[in-house]
Amino acid sequence: MTKIRAAITGIEAYLPEYILTNEELSRMVDTSDEWIMQRIGIKERRILKGKDLATSDMGAEATRRLLAKTGTKVDDIELIIVATVTPDMFFPSTACVIADKVGIKKAWGFDLSAACSGFIYALQTASQFIETGRYKKVLLVAGDKMSSVTNYTDRTTCPLFGDAAVALLLEPDTEDFGVIDHIFQIDGSGRHNLYIKAGCSYKPSSYETIDTGEHFLYQDGQTVFKIAVSKMADVAVEMMERHSITPDDLTWLVPHQANMRIIEATARRMGLSKEKVMINIERYGNTTAATIPLCLWDWEKELKKGDKLILAAFGGGFTWGSLYLKWAYNS
Repeated sequence: MTKIRAAITGIEAYLPEYILTNEELSRMVDTSDEWIMQRIGIKERRILKGKDLATSDMGAEATRRLLAKTGTKVDDIELIIVATVTPDMFFPSTACVIADKVGIKKAWGFDLSAACSGFIYALQTASQFIETGRYKKVLLVAGDKMSSVTNYTDRTTCPLFGDAAVALLLEPDTEDFGVIDHIFQIDGSGRHNLYIKAGCSYKPSSYETIDTGEHFLYQDGQTVFKIAVSKMADVAVEMMERHSITPDDLTWLVPHQANMRIIEATARRMGLSKEKVMINIERYGNTTAATIPLCLWDWEKELKKGDKLILAAFGGGFTWGSLYLKWAYNS
């Protein structure tokens, strides 16, 4: 029997218009362009401005662009998966909200939360629905409005994050293109090092939690950096070894864009030159679930059918993993 794989057949993004530069940040907190570039590698990031605008607005616009670009009708979409840690609200899901805003009426869907690993976790999840043979068109949206949970008085975290959303269409492929393999892991002890403390069942919202800033993201940067460097590289190298992929064989490494030093360390462990690594962290910062698909969107015109890609990410939880796919189309 011919193996059915899930292939990315279209990709589109939405980036907010407002650009928050390091120079502007340096007027808000005690930081500088030199400090941010040296330690993180970010020059600017996009911020979603406007009353009542949320993750779903970015995801809906990316979806509209994707449907127009691929000539896909809203009624053709059978399943919607949204990777996000900044949903519009706890419920209904952001998948429901995006479906309503776009006019998708004949699908079901849900949100998936895995922080910065969210996209690759969602991509593998979507792939399994297609591999059953039952689903023909799956919409995957990865997006976060990180500015909504960022404390702009905290110099250690506010330079890191930006807002964006990317929409992808997944369809069946029987020519051995698409998602090939994945290696995913979690370590729940990391919940103490990267989290948002208040607002859920553990610590419901109150005047106290607002006054103490517990609805903002907290990160123990040193610990997260140390573990991310090793874990992201470990699973990427393991994927190469599992499939006997040499540095010459691999077309691209597509790493999560959290820190330039983590990206460079991962590439070194894999034996890759910088020319084989997708990097756009300088322009967008860390958009959490959206960073890896933003790279694919940025490089879409350079991607060729059959290109071998390893996607690697590390996120809060801790969550991490690598995913191996063969690109399915020429732009």
